[in-house]
Amino acid sequence: MTADGPDGVPPLHLPRRTRLLLYGSLLLLVAAVVAALAIGPGTTLAPLLAVAPVLAGATTRQARVPLLVGAAALLAVGLLESANAQLPPSVRISVPVTVLASTLASAASVVLVAARERELFQVRTVAEAAQRALLRPPAERIGPLRIAVRYVAAAAEARIGGDLYAVVETRFGVRILLGDVQGHGLPAVETAADVLGVFREAARTEPDPGRLAERLDAALTARPDGDRFATALLLDVAPDRGPVRVVNCGHPPPLLRRAGRVSELEPPYPAPPLGLLGLTGDAYPTRNFEPEPGDLLLLHTDGVSEARDADGRFYPLAQRLPHLHGGSPADLLDAVLADVGGWVGAAGLADDAAVLAVRWEL
Repeated sequence: MTADGPDGVPPLHLPRRTRLLLYGSLLLLVAAVVAALAIGPGTTLAPLLAVAPVLAGATTRQARVPLLVGAAALLAVGLLESANAQLPPSVRISVPVTVLASTLASAASVVLVAARERELFQVRTVAEAAQRALLRPPAERIGPLRIAVRYVAAAAEARIGGDLYAVVETRFGVRILLGDVQGHGLPAVETAADVLGVFREAARTEPDPGRLAERLDAALTARPDGDRFATALLLDVAPDRGPVRVVNCGHPPPLLRRAGRVSELEPPYPAPPLGLLGLTGDAYPTRNFEPEPGDLLLLHTDGVSEARDADGRFYPLAQRLPHLHGGSPADLLDAVLADVGGWVGAAGLADDAAVLAVRWEL
């Protein structure tokens, strides 16, 4: 988080190229003043000084800066006009008025922009607090498990969206949820909060992961906007190193990396997302697999697998995962997201992306 400036405004950080352009503009203004003195009587370049407070306003979030620069520009206009007695009265009046109007407008613009940035900074602070409350980071180590998670919101100023995750230690073992709510914006965030709340309560009381998924489905169906659904993966890691049970609710299958090879853990048969189980009348199937030391299971949302490059091709996560390395699950996730960022390029992610890695150690 960035500290506020002296007036509670986040400090302004201009890119190097922008700073160079502004400095070049200021040098041109100085050259214009020198040229005005050299041209001689009857003509003037003083109107160009009206640009000075505008340039100053682009470099700061303090209104006094364009005001001071505008005052200096007015003083320079007065000196230029006093040295050029042949200027017509219309020019003598219009130039200082133009500089004054430009100064006041620049100061007002700085005040408005600073107020908007202050509001945005406060909203981002609240969003960060909401993310910490809803998407609680898991412990890095739980028994033989090393766990890491990363979340990237597609919206530039967002901190949380429709993707969700949770890791809960229970008497049944470690319960892990990763999901993706249909839609975007606040309705998706509200739905994600409901799913997480039900999961954290039901994970401690429901021993069967399939039944746990059914309770999440029922909670979504009972919402006032019951037409919203969520894809999800549930992992049930037994405390005695027994089989891991995986329940897939219409979600991209997790990837198992074992001895350098990657495979998908497909469900026994396709199942609908949470909130749509009533359309089929079936139960959520469970798939078991026996973990071995060194195994890494990668859970992800479609914001990763459906990220597109400039040619519209999906990101081939299963093909690229064997070649991405990290000393820990956290390092691996950072490498995955960096690779996805390189794949999509300047266009950026079109959807929120969440990735969660679990590695079994001795």
